[in-house]
Amino acid sequence: MKSKKDLSADLECLKLGMVVNMLRENSTVNIGVLLPTRAILMSEDHNSHGVQELLAMAVECEQAGINSVWVGDSVTAKPRLEPITVLSSIAVVTSSVRLGTAVLLGAQRHPVSLAHAASSLDIISGGRLSLGMGVGGAFNESQRNEWINLGIDHKTRGKRLEELVKIFKPLTRGEEVIFDGQHFSVDGVTIQPSSQQSNGIPVIVAAHFKTGTESQYRRVGELGDGLISISDNPREYSQVIDKVDEYAMKSGRDPSVLDRVFYMTVNINVDKDKAEREADQFLRMYYGVNIWKDRWGPWGSTQEIVERMNEYVNAGAKTVIVRFASFEQRKQLDVFLKEVCTIF
Repeated sequence: MKSKKDLSADLECLKLGMVVNMLRENSTVNIGVLLPTRAILMSEDHNSHGVQELLAMAVECEQAGINSVWVGDSVTAKPRLEPITVLSSIAVVTSSVRLGTAVLLGAQRHPVSLAHAASSLDIISGGRLSLGMGVGGAFNESQRNEWINLGIDHKTRGKRLEELVKIFKPLTRGEEVIFDGQHFSVDGVTIQPSSQQSNGIPVIVAAHFKTGTESQYRRVGELGDGLISISDNPREYSQVIDKVDEYAMKSGRDPSVLDRVFYMTVNINVDKDKAEREADQFLRMYYGVNIWKDRWGPWGSTQEIVERMNEYVNAGAKTVIVRFASFEQRKQLDVFLKEVCTIF
């Protein structure tokens, strides 16, 4: 007769098997990995070796069949390598994996210079670029100072982002743009060469249930090529999708063509307590405070990660990006590729 411990293990294996079967039936889900452009600066080894390690992780992701690799953005509030520059380097050492930002603080850029840089990157990569964009935060002193030092009123960041997207998208399609807005004005400008992608560079716009407003949902539905969320539980994420779809239909767009991205933060370790401690320490160093607390995660076993990913897929995610809340980024990636990605 099996022991209680053995029966429990059998049950967990059965549950994982059921999840695996469900995921294999849903073969349309794309998996992305956030590369540690911030995390390598949080370690003692953030010189050229750290950069080479990051590039090696991108190559490893491509070789393992990962659909996309992503990098974050911040100038001074959360110091890191500049995203367009890093993605250009990754483009040179890879050939098929898609490249993206999760997310670029679009309101801190000028649409013409951003379209120029992004279109150049898209050409270098052979048409593999997507830009996740968000309004960014102004929730603490370091974030507010970032906006001040860039000469931008943080209270205008939502409208600035909307105007930027309206100019940026047609520029990346090679179109001439005339636009007179509150924050940006251009008069008959074009960008050459433009993106290799027929509809220009995809813009995936951020919206969140917890901090969400109708303007966030409208912004995605009217302007975005997709939605990206970071802090919602699966039920909340599903509600965000419904809101975005509603605004897309109101503006005469087909919501089914929009990408739906969810950005998870995990720590993979069979020792759940150790995983939770490391994740908390990592996020406090990353942000200055663990801003979302139990809204991040899971921290724990491969099975917990797979089950949570499946919950977001069932909620409507077409793409799931995974960030590792760990000071051992390469080790976490290796476990993820060997034990999680083989399931998808």
